Amino acid sequence: MNSFLKIQQKIIPEATALLERRYNILRTIFNHQPIGRRTLSQKLELGERIVRGDLDFFKSMDFIDVSIPGVTLTDKGIEMLSNLRELVSQIKGLDDMESILKRELGYKKIIVVPGDSDKDPNVKKELGNVAALYLSSVIRHKDIIALTGGSTIKEMVNSFPKMDFRDNLIVPARGSLGRIIDIQSNNVVAALAEKVGANYKLLNVPDNLSNESLEVLLKEKEIREVVDYIRNTQILVLGIGRADKMAARRGLSEEEITKLLEEGAVGEAFGTYFGKSGKSIRRINSVGICLDDFKDVQHMIAVTGGSSKAEAIEAVRLHNRNAVLITDEGAARKIVSILKSQYNEF
Repeated sequence: MNSFLKIQQKIIPEATALLERRYNILRTIFNHQPIGRRTLSQKLELGERIVRGDLDFFKSMDFIDVSIPGVTLTDKGIEMLSNLRELVSQIKGLDDMESILKRELGYKKIIVVPGDSDKDPNVKKELGNVAALYLSSVIRHKDIIALTGGSTIKEMVNSFPKMDFRDNLIVPARGSLGRIIDIQSNNVVAALAEKVGANYKLLNVPDNLSNESLEVLLKEKEIREVVDYIRNTQILVLGIGRADKMAARRGLSEEEITKLLEEGAVGEAFGTYFGKSGKSIRRINSVGICLDDFKDVQHMIAVTGGSSKAEAIEAVRLHNRNAVLITDEGAARKIVSILKSQYNEF
């Protein structure tokens, strides 16, 4: 945090509180637009009078449009939201946390979004928005892009801008996992392909097959072709999950999950279960592919958040010099606390 912001916090702390409140209002409008004033007040748990005053200010600055359907952000409002996100991050010291986590977890870059997605659904949408902006900044024509599923990856796709990348190919990075259809990899792949006008391939294979079943399926030409595309991807976007939650989504029995946790599993990414500080516990080859196949991928983007996932995020090591982590303040603060207890430093 720069010296000016430190002085402002000490001398006029109410200015910092006002800035954060207006940032939260703009963020909530963006994530739910068009939105009515009463609904906005309820989501923010703020009085309508306070919200009305801030909306009047935003209107005078041309940051919002007010119509019968509700309030929406203008282009100026969207730009201001982006600027405020950076400013709020500095005020909260998130840039310092990014530096600590980058050094300790081995990522090329870490982006921490203000808030905790476990407590505020807006933060998960914000994670998706930031991930979409980052992904859109690194895509090049003729890229192959592989996506895993998950609710945060779905939010990223929902936030993705309309672009023209019709010569790109989008593929699922894994087979079907869990029972929630709209967050499975095939569905998010098709949705992103529509956003950018790209071609896409689907992988109609469950993610929890036995090795024997996989061997048979991988002999099918169509499946083998998709797997080859995945292996040759330029961009991989994946989530990081808790070991117990991901094992349950894979359909493991309670006995198997208990054994996995007793072995020390804490986090999971792309079928690899990790213990504390990056110890590899167990690996499940998703359609015959594992994290080791992506050591040299040009862009590896991990998107995940929530304080409940802090131990999982700290545990996972992607072993890729190009890996980027996009997470939230709730997870980041807890990870820093975990690291402090482990090394008694910072």
